Amino acid sequence: MKLDILAITAHPDDVELCCAGTLLAQMALGKKVGIIDLTRGELGTRGTPKGRIQEGLDAARILGVDVRENVGLADGFFKNDEAHQKAIIPFIRKYQPEIVITNAINDRHPDHGRGAALVAEACFYSGLRMVKTFDEQGNEQEAWRPKNVFHSIQDRYINPDFIVDITAFHDQKIEAVKAFKSQFHVPDYKGEGEPQSYISSPEFLEFIIARAQEMGHAIGVRYGEGFTTARKLGVRDLSVFL
Repeated sequence: MKLDILAITAHPDDVELCCAGTLLAQMALGKKVGIIDLTRGELGTRGTPKGRIQEGLDAARILGVDVRENVGLADGFFKNDEAHQKAIIPFIRKYQPEIVITNAINDRHPDHGRGAALVAEACFYSGLRMVKTFDEQGNEQEAWRPKNVFHSIQDRYINPDFIVDITAFHDQKIEAVKAFKSQFHVPDYKGEGEPQSYISSPEFLEFIIARAQEMGHAIGVRYGEGFTTARKLGVRDLSVFL
């Protein structure tokens, strides 16, 4: 299945927090969209790896994405090296996205900045035909390089290069975030004996909503999601701007 957009991020729930509204907006325009989680989030303070995989599938159903897969890298300990790049390249070549969205270029969680660099470099090497990878049936894959790699803005504020209007999809985004009951403030979650964490407080979810309002305010809409890009963007039609 060829996808238009592939979101590849470090942890299950990264996509929901930072770019789910954008994915929903693009799907409304007829784009095919998928999600690849690099790890199972096994170092998380709350929940279990198995539970987070299920929460990710629940969130994927809420979003209506075409595919969600997990690479199975080690949470907290993956590296930006040849072995890890070659673990990601098969997914890029499998789905041949035009656009990849990944983590913030730097952030509070070290996995985010490291994941951002890892995915960006994997996207480049995926376009080199001398880098050999194989699909699940053992067939050699064709080289493929996405046209653009966009980085989301997560916990730490980064001045965005562009902002997407997600006003019509914000409620659905928050519903997908709350599918991760073990991670965020969901009152009916029964995590007996689990401690509270930085992201499980009611205030953190309020922050996520406030960030979307802040981004939206910057472009004159109610809710937005911001992104950065290393590659300059060009347009042919000035009417695309809000």
